[in-house]
Amino acid sequence: MRVLFVASECVPLIKTGGLADVVGALPKALADLGMDVRVLLPGYPAVLDGLRRSKFVGDRADLFGVKAQVVSGRTAEGLEVLAIDAPGLFDRPGNPYLDEAGEDHADNWQRFGALSWLGASMARRGIDGWQPDVVHAHDWQAGLVPVYLGTADQAPPTLFTIHNMAFQGLFPATCRSGLGLPESGFDADGYEYWGQVGFLKAGLFYADHLTTVSPTYARELLEDDFGMGLEGVLRARQESLSGIVNGIDTDVWDPESDPLIAKRYSRRAPAGKRHCKAALVEEFGLEASDGPLFAVISRLTLQKGLDLLLELVPHIVARGGRLAVVGSGDAELEAGFRAAAEAHPGAVGVFIGYDEALAHRIQAGADAIVVPSRFEPCGLTQLCGLRYGTLPIVSRTGGLADTVIDANPAALASGCATGFQFAPVDRNGLRTALDRAFDAHAEGATWRRMVRNALGQAVGWEASAAAYAALYRDLVTDRIAP
Repeated sequence: MRVLFVASECVPLIKTGGLADVVGALPKALADLGMDVRVLLPGYPAVLDGLRRSKFVGDRADLFGVKAQVVSGRTAEGLEVLAIDAPGLFDRPGNPYLDEAGEDHADNWQRFGALSWLGASMARRGIDGWQPDVVHAHDWQAGLVPVYLGTADQAPPTLFTIHNMAFQGLFPATCRSGLGLPESGFDADGYEYWGQVGFLKAGLFYADHLTTVSPTYARELLEDDFGMGLEGVLRARQESLSGIVNGIDTDVWDPESDPLIAKRYSRRAPAGKRHCKAALVEEFGLEASDGPLFAVISRLTLQKGLDLLLELVPHIVARGGRLAVVGSGDAELEAGFRAAAEAHPGAVGVFIGYDEALAHRIQAGADAIVVPSRFEPCGLTQLCGLRYGTLPIVSRTGGLADTVIDANPAALASGCATGFQFAPVDRNGLRTALDRAFDAHAEGATWRRMVRNALGQAVGWEASAAAYAALYRDLVTDRIAP
């Protein structure tokens, strides 16, 4: 089975969020099942520079008015990558979507339309002697792939994954001619959304099958509060919608072998976590305390519910807790957490930005990871927390609800709890969850049992990769059936 992933980012080459982690890790798990996966990416400088044994395997002199070539290569981890070498589209400062001023690149419609167009072209004609049996397109940036494939002869089936419904890729109707889109699709039953070209809507409407990144989020997307205006499209297609929970790369995230943490540890020998906590306390300039060390690794946004946590910093400190925050985002929240650190020296430490090595040290050293999101398609931070025995405190939504076993009386009695869930997502709900964590930590034996449970929970890709493989096979079978 040959599968072409089409995506805008991929670990370890380029990352702004969880999409990159999925696109980098899932092909590895699929390869373990005997599948041949290649990932088509925009040729950002970091992507082209990160490929080994790269070679040109195809060129297109005019890709929506820009000269482009296709480069084939591998990452250091062995992932097969096809990159679009088009400097006019992808060689620029800023992150993949925003310029240095933090504004969307004005030609994002052209840049990611080109990604979709080339993905569809490779699906129809192959590249360098390789042709996919299935195309797996990810998020709005690849949403036009099924439109361009259309009903072409010999076109492979398409799977489209929604990683976050909040980001939809909406562009002016005037982009249609530049993208070569069919006029017949520019209506409610197509890629049009309130007079605009909707990349995400195109994927939802035209792909053969849809997935999203957790079963609960798949159900939530059918509701008005979560569907972001596209719940009607998904209700009409709910028989073709599956929720498959994400995993993490358990080779990269493994406290037993992690070279980035102060002392390695495991479920069988967990004592090293105390050394990691001591090192983290020192790194963040915190004072030692008998209370739990809470941590945040996140975009600092209202979606992530971190305004609620900011309000509760005095409560955490009053109860003897400590807080380490790593993230960036809304200027108001960044300023708020900086102010909290100044107001509570020795109890609150803040790092504005992101550092992968620091994320590993936080997961290893903290007692609990706080993820109070108002909505969360899946979330990976809580999975890393479980892997490192850092108990998640999460809102009961999306993949957070699917991956954390709440420490309710029944779960505690049966000895299976791995964290703390709360609902509704408001200040009082989060405060109650934090207090439950304080109480469990003070009991000692309860906390240690939960840490042991977390360290033993399966958070890798094995089961989910098998579910994707089964979907691929079903799509191929359905396509060739008479």
